[in-house]
Amino acid sequence: MIDLLAQTSQPAGDGSLLYNIIHGPYFLFIVLGLMLYFTMIVPKRKQDKSRQEMLTGMKRGDEIQTIGGIVGKVVEARDDRVLVKVDETSNTKIWFLRSAISRVTAEDTKQSTK
Repeated sequence: MIDLLAQTSQPAGDGSLLYNIIHGPYFLFIVLGLMLYFTMIVPKRKQDKSRQEMLTGMKRGDEIQTIGGIVGKVVEARDDRVLVKVDETSNTKIWFLRSAISRVTAEDTKQSTK
């Protein structure tokens, strides 16, 4: 009976919880998960936030480029879509969804000074 009790006790250095976590099989998965989070998920959230700010800050006179490569100037900006003038000579205007805008390339300086 005394031998049985002596066998169940664990040494302090080998049986501590921290030791088991670091040398356990799941420690590598935890480290890899943290690396994945900080190298992929956090930058993607920053990029999505800056894109959303760009789309909400778009106004009349901004020069934009769509995801299809069409370049034009914003004539009217609504909540869900944007009217873009793509040709000055024929006064061609096209409606685009806000999600189809790739980037704002420049602002019209005349509009911003008024």
